[in-house]
Amino acid sequence: MEFNANRVDGANAVITATITKETIETNLDKVAKQAAKTMNVQGFRKGKVPVAVVKQRYADKLREDAEADALRTVLNNGLKELTIPNEDLIGEPNISKFDKKEDGSIEVEIAVATKPQIDLGDYKSLLPEVAEKEIDVADIDARLEEISKSSAPLAKIARKRAAKDGDHAVIDFEGFVDGVAFEGGKAEQYPLLIGSGSFIPGFEEQVIGMKYEEQKDIIVTFPESYQAKNLAGKEATFKVTLHEIQEKAAAVLDDEFAQKMLPNEENVTIDTLREKIKEQMKAEAMGKYYREELKPEYLETLVKRIEFALPNSVVDQEINYALNNKVRSMKEDEIKALQEDASKVEEIRNELKEDAVNSVKATFIIDALAKAENVQVSDQEVMQVLYYEAMQMGQNPQEVVKQYQEAGYLPAIKMSMIEEKVISKLLDEKLGK
Repeated sequence: MEFNANRVDGANAVITATITKETIETNLDKVAKQAAKTMNVQGFRKGKVPVAVVKQRYADKLREDAEADALRTVLNNGLKELTIPNEDLIGEPNISKFDKKEDGSIEVEIAVATKPQIDLGDYKSLLPEVAEKEIDVADIDARLEEISKSSAPLAKIARKRAAKDGDHAVIDFEGFVDGVAFEGGKAEQYPLLIGSGSFIPGFEEQVIGMKYEEQKDIIVTFPESYQAKNLAGKEATFKVTLHEIQEKAAAVLDDEFAQKMLPNEENVTIDTLREKIKEQMKAEAMGKYYREELKPEYLETLVKRIEFALPNSVVDQEINYALNNKVRSMKEDEIKALQEDASKVEEIRNELKEDAVNSVKATFIIDALAKAENVQVSDQEVMQVLYYEAMQMGQNPQEVVKQYQEAGYLPAIKMSMIEEKVISKLLDEKLGK
């Protein structure tokens, strides 16, 4: 077997070989003998099927297995010669050539992508200057007022008036389709926030203007996508009675209020609460400052200053991803033009290449930074973040995680969290925290 293995650069290698006819035939005998031991063929006892019969009946499949076995040998020998361990491989090796010759031999070429070797140098010296963010007293007061309103209890308004957008209306309702009440369509003393969009489209708008103890028929149409299939797209009549309108009573901003907000702390005063709010707002401001200003600036600097080879297959994947996104936003005639002229596709790929290279480069730099700073994110941390965000959005956390898993997004989410964590750590050190 003729064989050659060469490193193209620090992240790419090429293995070439000519697999002889004799090698294929030897492998064919081997796989046929193995198959004969386990194969069930009518007229023969299991394990006693003649190899010649197996070869005759399953010739194409056995030859494929024999060729695959030879290909694996070429790859393993190539990786051994290049001293590339399996854990350094990125993705599946690409068989860029598999040419069967008339003499029965096969010429193969295998492109291999590996993790690049990255010398970060004095990466901390490249960090941008970091400034403390100050929080205005007026902003603290506004946040405190917002907290007091959201935590205030609902109370019946003193003066009777008609319901308006933003009111909390206490209502009874019962829904009917074709004159028949349907399951789940009835409630009493239900507190509805008008304008919340929590009811069927058109319902809340018709509550506006209703007065105390007024009864009204509200007619709406269920959306076609409504989860209850027996109601989807149907017109329904709701008999509604408005009992009262409630509003949130203004909370008194005193020490007692502060103690309710911070129940696990001792000697709490309103000033303690104000200080806590200030700390929280400062953390939010610094997080936004890091995320939107300093992180992009730092990554751009690292990408420009640190040179290393990139795996070609990964860059191609990134270009393909960007190309697919671009095509999705194109009009039908633009897509047709691309289908008719392959050179136009190549032009777009070339336009997207620089950004793709920078994106891939940044990903590997982040990975190297995380290793240098011993920053890790566990799978459990990823789950906790997804669960929290799902609950904040009122979604089922398990369903959200399942959707991300099926879409293959979890590795990207984990990488994003690592990026946030390692750069925040470096910026905090620069600030002297």
